[in-house]
Amino acid sequence: MEGHSTYEPKSRAARWLEDRLPIAGLVHSSAIAYPVPRNLNYFWTFGAILVVMLVAQILTGVVLAMHYDPNAGNAFLSVEKIMRDVNYGWLLRYMHANGASMFFIAVFIHIFRGMYYGSYKAPREVLWILGVIILLLMMATAFMGYVLPWGQMSFWGATVITNLFSAIPVVGEAIVTWLWGGFAVDNATLNRFFALHYLLPFMIVGVVGLHIWALHHVGQNNPTGVEVKDIRKDTVPFTPYATLKDAFAVVCFMIMFAWFIFYTPNYLGHADNYIPANPLVTPAHIVPEWYFLPFYAILRAIPSKLGGVMALFGSVAILAFLPWLDTSKVRSANYRPLYRQFFWIFVGVCILLGWLGSKPAEGWYVVFARIATVYYFAHFLIILPLLGFFEKTKPLPPSIADSVLDVARGPAPGTPGLAAPATGGGR
Repeated sequence: MEGHSTYEPKSRAARWLEDRLPIAGLVHSSAIAYPVPRNLNYFWTFGAILVVMLVAQILTGVVLAMHYDPNAGNAFLSVEKIMRDVNYGWLLRYMHANGASMFFIAVFIHIFRGMYYGSYKAPREVLWILGVIILLLMMATAFMGYVLPWGQMSFWGATVITNLFSAIPVVGEAIVTWLWGGFAVDNATLNRFFALHYLLPFMIVGVVGLHIWALHHVGQNNPTGVEVKDIRKDTVPFTPYATLKDAFAVVCFMIMFAWFIFYTPNYLGHADNYIPANPLVTPAHIVPEWYFLPFYAILRAIPSKLGGVMALFGSVAILAFLPWLDTSKVRSANYRPLYRQFFWIFVGVCILLGWLGSKPAEGWYVVFARIATVYYFAHFLIILPLLGFFEKTKPLPPSIADSVLDVARGPAPGTPGLAAPATGGGR
């Protein structure tokens, strides 16, 4: 999409640089003059929050890596040394550990927002798929990072999750041996996970760059799901309008982040991880970090080991096919009353799976996990394809500007509610 204005260098030096390396022009067109829909709400600020959190995770991670010893005999003690002996080491570690949780909170809201407003629909399919790839890289990075403190949950979490690959026919055992670097989770495993945990964030940066590039090429979605028709009426410059809104949201998010760091730094962790890893003592209840719990519940809900692994990876991979599974022509749930109900049921099922993932795999917990797992996949494979054919949608506004003006005008005199939206859209 074209910006509201073009960059014109003011000085001779700026013109010289712009002719040879147009960085200033790129920044101006991408972060200042770039047109954004004028009706974006605060759910669209989580992209900026995620960028800030990614930078914070990389910076704190690099400094922590300078003091960490990726050796099975010294890893736990090196983390304790960071906490006790390194200047502000406790702050860096709590920022990094809680930052991972904040990262996932923001990305889950970002994903649910995209699902609610149909941000995966054409022409944004590649943009959505790149987002799913970022999620997969985040999950791999977070899992490997959880292993590094080499506490009881770190060790046994690595043992349980890597053993899942043994369910793959023919090559499964070879993959597990390769991941371990031997025949058990030990020093070689820790070294490999440390190297990959350090490398993957930079891969995430690369995919985020592609994600932003794709976003700027096709333009942002908006709460109505209506495409920009008149760039002067339907959009505003990214700066100052979106910039100030993003900055305010980032500050609010950072306040919550700081509260966790300074008041409840271990609330989202597990106490057993403050016990050094012991291969001879299995914890009574092995659980991953909270952001993996819904997927962990799906894994345990399937009685077959291979089936559980397939369901685990399928629960994330199925998101990539969402643009084609949803057959409705209307993007936003604001104009899809039936889909809106199923969406909130789906959100509730995801929360239920997270709670069930923290419980023992026994009794009614397993029964409810299986029911929730069936519904999770049914939402994508059955409900969404059928809704596109049977749902009666509300009429869409003719343009983004009209939707904003309808809200601004409020109820017409003598009418019980808002003025009726202009006709258009439909299934």
